[in-house]
Order: sequence, then structure tokens, then C-alpha cells
Amino acid sequence: MFEHQTALAGGGAGKGRFYAAETTESSSSSAEAAQYGALSDLDQPSQKNDQLEWSSREDVIANIARSAIMKGLFGTDMNRRNFLQAVGGTTAAAAISSILPVEKVLANIVEAKGPLEKKALNVGFVPITCATPIIMAAPLGFYERYGLDVSVIKTAGWAVSRDKSLSAEYDAAHMLTPMPLAITVGSGSAATPWTMPAVENINGQAITLAMKHKDKQDPTKWKGFTFGVPFEYSMHNFLLRYYVAEAGLDPDQDIQIRVVPPPEMVANLSAGNLDGYLSPDPFNQRAVYDGVGFIYKLTKEIWPGHPCCAFAASQKFIDETPNTFLALFKSILDATAYSSDPANREEISTAISPKNYLNQPETVVKQVLTGRFADGLGAVRNEPDRIDFDPFPYHSFAVWILSQMKRWGYIEGDVSYKDVAEQVYLATDAQAVMADMGLTAPTETYQSYEIMGKTFDPSAPEAYVDSFAIKR
Repeated sequence: MFEHQTALAGGGAGKGRFYAAETTESSSSSAEAAQYGALSDLDQPSQKNDQLEWSSREDVIANIARSAIMKGLFGTDMNRRNFLQAVGGTTAAAAISSILPVEKVLANIVEAKGPLEKKALNVGFVPITCATPIIMAAPLGFYERYGLDVSVIKTAGWAVSRDKSLSAEYDAAHMLTPMPLAITVGSGSAATPWTMPAVENINGQAITLAMKHKDKQDPTKWKGFTFGVPFEYSMHNFLLRYYVAEAGLDPDQDIQIRVVPPPEMVANLSAGNLDGYLSPDPFNQRAVYDGVGFIYKLTKEIWPGHPCCAFAASQKFIDETPNTFLALFKSILDATAYSSDPANREEISTAISPKNYLNQPETVVKQVLTGRFADGLGAVRNEPDRIDFDPFPYHSFAVWILSQMKRWGYIEGDVSYKDVAEQVYLATDAQAVMADMGLTAPTETYQSYEIMGKTFDPSAPEAYVDSFAIKR
């Protein structure tokens, strides 16, 4: 079951996962690190589920639908309260039903509208651990469960994934969470309405430095460094920029940031073309495995519970094949729930490591997914939430990403943060579908976040952007 994420302003991020994992760090001896292969037999820490109980699936869906209708009609809580106080709840319900019959809305949410419009689908993925739900839905039979015949297609990088999605070679794809926003507003490509029904993973990335920089772990010493990121429209780019800017470096003047496809990160680090990278896994762990780099910082230490990758599809695909889309969405949610369970991580490691998926040593993938890993500096760390899988597409995630796109000049002029966030990130739809599946979903779609000591309030993104000393 899903849990609420409770990231509070001033209080750090809470449990943005299906399970509640207590994060503990432990350093082990160099001898243990050298013999790390034996750690696969270690027991994983136990996890507990704090589940939000609902009276019934139908009640949940009804509450969500009615709330969404009220928000759409009246916009703000104050407007809704004034209306309800003026006419009374019963009269309000009758008036709304006369305009938009609520029961018909509920029926459309709960029940499928008809047969699948299309069964054979192409879904692209980039070979990283973030793609676990999209990959695992195939061998686990989740696609078949909903009547789909899905070809999961390995893709070299996100420029290719974007282009094949735009050309409709892919019906849906593994994307980075900023990509559907960028595609929709026309940043980096022609403006095309795109959607993000689900986040694929939270956390799961790291800053890795070349071994020659073991004595330069203070980011103020990184002036002149060259870093790799997997794509311009990525959390990797925006988190790296955020991190170095907090250290007083201008990411466009004091360091160089290059786009490098994830599978090429380690080779470029080894060849000296990069001083470091902020990359998806397993390529941080692979640098340690190959002895060419060390894990400097997990991105969850920058922003605990941050989103990374996503399940994305065009608005056209949803409009033209709504039943097929719903079946695909449910397949991904099932696979995400499976992937979120720590008890399944070793099995997943075995399944996704082979050549047709990640093409990585199983021990590398296992260290990422279990959170028990060598850091490249002689220690073994225990970070159960190094990567996690929580699909809920908070609108506030989108607003933060848009704020960073504005901060660094990827979008110019006025930005309709709320409108774009709610058009692209399908949080309300996710609430309804998750409830229909018996999964627990958050009741709110906006949160505040604490990122490196600075509070992000999604209701004031312009003030947030203006508050930074280093920006474009």
C-alpha cells in the first residue's frame, strides 16, 4: 500500500515511499569493503507499513471526484467556503450536480468504458535502475494481466526517447520528470501536450567523483571541473546546479556541464573527460566497482524524497486510447508497488541485470537496490532508501522543476506554474486510479520542501526564484 509523503516546510522530507524505511548509516572496515560480495547474504532491515485506512474504495473515489469538481469550479478554499456558507451543503451539491452529474463522473472513474483500443504497445526505457517498474511489469506479467502485449524497448538515452515518443514510435516511455513539462511548454522541442501519470522512482542518484579528486570533497574547490549529466531536462542537471550554486559556484561559468548518456558515464570518467557526474544508477556504483570513482553524495542528501524518472505519455495517446492508457497505467502502478517492497529487491536485481535490460554485474545492481553498498573510499554504507519507488506525481514536484527551469533560463517570460503543473502531472487521476486499485494515495497534491536548508513553497515559485543570488 502507498503512504503519504510528509515533507514539511522546515522539517525535511518524510516517507515518500510505499513502506516506512528507517535510514541508518554505518561505516564498515576496509576489509569488509574489499570483500563486499559476501554482503549479499546480509539480512535487510525490517520495514513496517503505516497504511491510511478508508471506509471503502467507492467513498475514496467519490471524495476525490467531488473535491476535484469543487476545486475546478471555485479555485480557492476561501471561494468554496464562502459558497457553501451562503447556500448550504445540500443546495451546493444539487447545483453542482445540475451542471455536472457527479454520479456519472464517478461511474466513468470506477468502471472501464469498454474494450482496449490497442493491445500491442511499444514502451521505451533507458537502461538504469530508475526504469525498474517499467521493466519488471513485463516478466511479472502485469502488462498481460490488463490485456496488453507490451514490447519494452531499450533506448540509448533521453534525446532518443523524447524523439521516438514525439514521432509516436513509442506509445509511452520512461522519461525524466522534467521532460513532460519541457515538451509541453516547448523548451527543447516543439510544444506538444504531454502528461506524466506517475513518478517511477524517488532518490536513486548520486554525485560521483573521479578517484583523483579524493582530496577535493569541498565543492568550493570544484571550479574548472567538468561534470556529466544525462540530459538537460533532468533532475540531475537541476540538482547539480542547485548544489554547486549553494556552494557559491555559478554552474554556467565556474564549472562545465556536459550531457552524457548514462551508459557512457563511467568510460568518460575513466578516460579523464569528466571530473565527476550526477548520474542515475547503476553507473555511480559501477564507477566504484571498476575502481575509477567514488560516491561523493547521494542525491537524497540534497533533497530527501526528490522525484527522478517518470512514466510519461502524450495527451493524444490518452485521448485516443483511454482504456488502453488506463490498463497501461495500472500495470505500471502494480509494478511500482512490487518494486517498492524491500523483500523483492534481490529478485529484481537478478531480473534487470542481464544484457537485454541494464547489462550490468548483478552485484552492482543489488548494491543500489538494497542500499548496502561500497562507497569507493573503503567504507560500506547502509542506506535502505538510496532508491525507492513511489508513483505519486505531486503537483508541487512540477512547480519546483519549473522554478529551476525559470531560474536557469530554460524558460523565459511569465510562467503559469500551477496551470502547467496540473495539466502535465496527473495527480488527481493518480488518486482516483490508485483508489480503484486499493492503493493508498495522498489526499493533497501540493507540499512544501526543505532543500539544503531553504524552504520551497509551491504557492510562491516566483519569490523562490528571486531569492537565489545565483541565477540567470
